[in-house]
Amino acid sequence: MTAASNNNTLGVGLFDIRPIVLVVGILLVTLGIAMLLPALYDAAVSNPDWKVFLASAVVTSFFGVSMALMTWGSAGTMTLKQAFVLVPAVWVALVTFGALPFLFSELQLSITDAFFESMSGITTTGSTVISGLDTTPPGLLLWRSLLQWLGGIGIIVMAVSILPILQVGGMQMFKVEAFDTPEKVLPSAAALAGSITVVYVSFTVLAAIALWAAGMSFFDGINHAMTTIATGGYSTRDASVGAFDSGLIHYIITAGMIFGSLPFVLYIQALRGKASPLFRDTQVQTFIGIILVATAAMVTYQMLQQPGVDIEERLRASIFNVVSILTGTGYATEDYGSWGPFASIVFFTLMFIGGCSGSTSCGLKIFRVQVITAVALSHLRRMIYPHGVFIPKYNRRAIPENVSASVMSFFFLFIACFGTLALLLTFTGLDPVTALSAAATSIANVGPGLGAEVGPSGNFAGLPDAAKWLMSLGMLLGRLELFTVLILLSPVFWRS
Repeated sequence: MTAASNNNTLGVGLFDIRPIVLVVGILLVTLGIAMLLPALYDAAVSNPDWKVFLASAVVTSFFGVSMALMTWGSAGTMTLKQAFVLVPAVWVALVTFGALPFLFSELQLSITDAFFESMSGITTTGSTVISGLDTTPPGLLLWRSLLQWLGGIGIIVMAVSILPILQVGGMQMFKVEAFDTPEKVLPSAAALAGSITVVYVSFTVLAAIALWAAGMSFFDGINHAMTTIATGGYSTRDASVGAFDSGLIHYIITAGMIFGSLPFVLYIQALRGKASPLFRDTQVQTFIGIILVATAAMVTYQMLQQPGVDIEERLRASIFNVVSILTGTGYATEDYGSWGPFASIVFFTLMFIGGCSGSTSCGLKIFRVQVITAVALSHLRRMIYPHGVFIPKYNRRAIPENVSASVMSFFFLFIACFGTLALLLTFTGLDPVTALSAAATSIANVGPGLGAEVGPSGNFAGLPDAAKWLMSLGMLLGRLELFTVLILLSPVFWRS
């Protein structure tokens, strides 16, 4: 069959999938090239898994090149409908092929566990089914970090160039005017990707150098730098960052998680000489405010519970774990589940909030919390003063009705998906607390939850396979902002 006939086959009907197949193919080639890095590292340290990574790279690249060649020349423009299909198609394809090294490595993970680990990595969730990380082959540790690092930059590009055009969950407020071309999604993403990559790589390198200077090994520093900036949370140790008994390391990673959770578009503006928006943005101000208030509450609570404890130690543990959970990173320096019921409630709430829009962070996002609050307060004022005019505002600008409606719809859908997922998890045999926690940590892409089994000192390996598949779906839904996945289930979408 000729390339032309292949193109005709893929383009049959009203919906042309050729641009989608082309983009997926190019990204699979990129993933295959990335697999060569752990292969080279394993070969350098004489670990036999280098063969697994090399074989996985060949298979992934073969499929990627085949898909790209089959559809070459079909790019240039992409409709909104095609873009809606592209987003989940890319993530599912990358997760599937990203699972190959886990599946065929010496760990011999099952298909379920390999897919779960890959999904958790690329969505930067950070939940893991691998125990004994301290003795896990270095190539696999590096691959886990690379998955999160690649997923992190992919999330930023998607958040600033694709989701605003698709008007998902109020994201239309963050259209970058210079690239606002609804009928040309790919050029928009390509134009932004270069600047974002420079900032992203720079932060990663600086974090790695800082961690190495603070006492981490070069290997640990590189891995933790990638998963810190990506707010992913995969560590090279079972005890997570708690394995490194250094206050300086803890503070560096805390700062890295915060940097990864702020809007990257504001960093780009700062590099172009406009630094004031980074400090004046109400989303950034609210994010920092939540960190300060939650940290103060945690320190005060622990001081009251255990008078006489070291204040600096409690401050460091509190701000680290508050930032880790709020940003969806999922690192831990200790088991915060043992701090008491008040701490558990605070951390459970922080799981849902997340970081800023246009960052690697997850959850509802700060701007949606602000929009919901502004709309609610405006409605209360109208109830008190029926003849008054009260306009909800965000960043000192009026919130358009379509944005507030979109945010409210997203919030309702988020809670509905969380409740449904928690209910389904109970059917797999999980107790209610574990089911609620597992549902929250997956759909909010946090990583560790609460409780002995899925908490910061636990592991997800013991969950039933059905629960892992449900959680994988939850991670995908949460990472892709719900609508981009659920809209594909609507018959109306395919008839339009």
